[in-house]
Amino acid sequence: MKFIKRLIILAFICMLLGLGTVFGFYFFVKLELPDVATLKDIELQTPMQIYSIDGKLISQFGEKRRIPIMYDQIPQNLIEALIATEDHRFYEHSGIDPIGIIRAALVVIMSGSVKQGASTITQQLARNFFLSNEKKIMRKIKEIFIAIHIETLLSKQEIMELYVNQIFLGYRSYGFGAAARVYFGKDLDKLTLSEIATLAGMPKAPSTMNPLYSIERATNRRNVVLGRMLTEGYITHSEYEQTKNKNIVASYHEPKIELNAPYVAELARAWAVAQYGDNVYKSGMKVYTTIDSRLQNLAQHVAISNLLSYDQRHGYRGAVAILWDKNSIAWDTIKIEVHLKNQPSYGELKPAVVMTVTDKTAKVKLQNNKNIILSWDGIKWARRYVTDTLQGSAPQRASDILSAGEQIWVQYVNQEWHLSQMPAANTAMVAISPKDGAVQALVGGFNFAHSKFNRVTQSIRQVGSGIKPFIYSVAIDQGMTLATLINDAPINRWDSSQGTAWRPKNSPPIYDGPTRLRIGLAQSKNVMAVRVLRRIGLNKTINFLTKFGFNRANLPRSEALALGAGSLTPIEVAQGFSIFINGGYYIKPYYISKVENPFGKELHKAKPKSICKNNCNVHINKRNSSNLQEEENLLDQTDDIANTSQLAPQVISEQNAFLVREMLQANIWGGGSWRNGTGWNGTGWRAQKPLNRRDIGGKTGTTNDSKDAWYSGFAPGLVATVWVGFDNNARNLGRTSNNTNLKKIQISGAESGAKTAQPAWIDFMINAIAHVPEQRKEIPSGIVQVRIDRHTGLLTRKADGSAMFEYFEQGTEPTEYVSAASSHGNIYESEGEELF
Repeated sequence: MKFIKRLIILAFICMLLGLGTVFGFYFFVKLELPDVATLKDIELQTPMQIYSIDGKLISQFGEKRRIPIMYDQIPQNLIEALIATEDHRFYEHSGIDPIGIIRAALVVIMSGSVKQGASTITQQLARNFFLSNEKKIMRKIKEIFIAIHIETLLSKQEIMELYVNQIFLGYRSYGFGAAARVYFGKDLDKLTLSEIATLAGMPKAPSTMNPLYSIERATNRRNVVLGRMLTEGYITHSEYEQTKNKNIVASYHEPKIELNAPYVAELARAWAVAQYGDNVYKSGMKVYTTIDSRLQNLAQHVAISNLLSYDQRHGYRGAVAILWDKNSIAWDTIKIEVHLKNQPSYGELKPAVVMTVTDKTAKVKLQNNKNIILSWDGIKWARRYVTDTLQGSAPQRASDILSAGEQIWVQYVNQEWHLSQMPAANTAMVAISPKDGAVQALVGGFNFAHSKFNRVTQSIRQVGSGIKPFIYSVAIDQGMTLATLINDAPINRWDSSQGTAWRPKNSPPIYDGPTRLRIGLAQSKNVMAVRVLRRIGLNKTINFLTKFGFNRANLPRSEALALGAGSLTPIEVAQGFSIFINGGYYIKPYYISKVENPFGKELHKAKPKSICKNNCNVHINKRNSSNLQEEENLLDQTDDIANTSQLAPQVISEQNAFLVREMLQANIWGGGSWRNGTGWNGTGWRAQKPLNRRDIGGKTGTTNDSKDAWYSGFAPGLVATVWVGFDNNARNLGRTSNNTNLKKIQISGAESGAKTAQPAWIDFMINAIAHVPEQRKEIPSGIVQVRIDRHTGLLTRKADGSAMFEYFEQGTEPTEYVSAASSHGNIYESEGEELF
């Protein structure tokens, strides 16, 4: 009895010492323990993702790949696999497993080192969130205290949810949702039992037990997991046998980018950082842009195809590199494969090496040791490039173009491979909704990896004749009409400051004498635009142009403004054209539709200004406001309607917008009657047959020496602008001659807006509005239509080919008939001493 009594006392003393030790350790590390309560509000580090408005993934930004999932989204067999393998008493303990700790302690005593862990799932969660992975006693003690604290704050479901979302599983994947995508390219709920067990076995050593590092280790570990699931009764023996004998099929899966819009992704990224700071990279935000995936894919294809067509008609500039020549030993397959593996691809352009050349074909090797044949149809375009204005003669044989050992570019066109090359010029294209300014497609250049400079928003270029619709809008505002006659005749003005004469010319240099305003814009008559500007006045014109949102600093104070000396970005041009299409309202382009957190809660929603045309009770003196800022100030001061700041300001009248639209439609469809000999075309006539509808319009733009080529135009619900030019503004787009190897339908002569930019616009609109019914013309109130004489613009009683119906703003229509005017000889607008 005495021995037993002493034994009990000793046990009691040991217990007190143990408790004292525990409390001692607790108070020793107390100040170093983290605030576990932060787990209640934990935000998992998840990449920010950029989407199109219809939910297509454009890009993601962030170091960690993670796909957060809620507890009820976790597959039951994954929960069972984790419990069976990592912590089979998970639902029984309060954060630590005493049996496991005793087992690990015995191993330490016997071996003298820490060789076996005893971590529960809760302890692993504590370590992953708050501690390191170092195997030290003090770290283990902290881990135990934190785990116990976690169990008092969170339910078992909350602990499991955090664990499943937070655990590192190799290859930058954090959480099982991301790992399912990385290794198997599937959503977590689509995985098989074998795949679930493979992932469940990886927390022990994610860098070495994943199936990409070692399929053998991953298979062995998977089978251990299956064995534990069998032991715990989660799967049957039949399921165990069937699954353990299956091969693991895994490969690395990049995030599935569904839409190619890298310039849009960069705009969205910069916007998000500006709004929310650098934490967006681990916020899991979903940023939905205004981009329409169908229109974006279309714009991407037509803009790049058009640029490559421009580049190729100017000739072939030769191989990228010479790997070996006829006097050298040809490279072997392995050396070629290694070389090509290190070469970039740029969109449709793929690096390749010429292996052999025959009379009309060439055998070429691509990456991954793929062999292809370039047929004569794919290489016969490649006459030699000499200069931007001169090309060599058409090649007769493949050997005139290619030699074995050359590294070249190829692209897949119309079901066959073609020789290609990196374009020297560049392009930009943007399509927006004139209703609210939503940017629906944006191509900032040939290739984002090649150049991150966004030419849609950053490239300020002279717009050439693309400025004329805005000049003519000023003219209409000042009382001119579509029938006003302006003298289309050469201008010769002495500039005393320069000591030279200024002689602006039409392109082509054809002059028709007194010509109606409608024709002047549609045919892009340069001298007419200058005379219109003179009549209005330079100051008044510049003030009016700021209504469209144009920067005054980029509008030169000279008559060259009428010829396009003003400089704008493509997005500014599209924005300006939208005003003509929506009835005169200033809308600001925007790219971001909404932002959500990882669980779908809306954090931001775009609120573009709306267009209100009826019963708005907003009274703005549009005629008297000199610029856009004044319009907005007047609107903001109006008390007649709630939340007027959300209304788009009307910067030109609906009648003005309608009349400019008429001239833009004439740019494509011309006017007159070809049957009666009065027909004429505008500079955009090439869109007539491909589109074959009357509810479209646009304007070409070409700057001096063809440095910039533009086309901007509209269709129902859409405005699009295309630009082509060299980033080096000193270089001209040049001219080409016919290539005798090609069909008769080819572009030649001097490059211009109609030849260089409009083809992309046409191809875009053909598909963009293919299923949109043709819209009937809506004539606003205050517009009248009268019969006029084609030559004088005055009223006529005739109904033959000399007459036509024209639109006028009520009160500006002519009042004289042509016969009466003729007798007085006063049928043309006067410009002082200049003769018509």
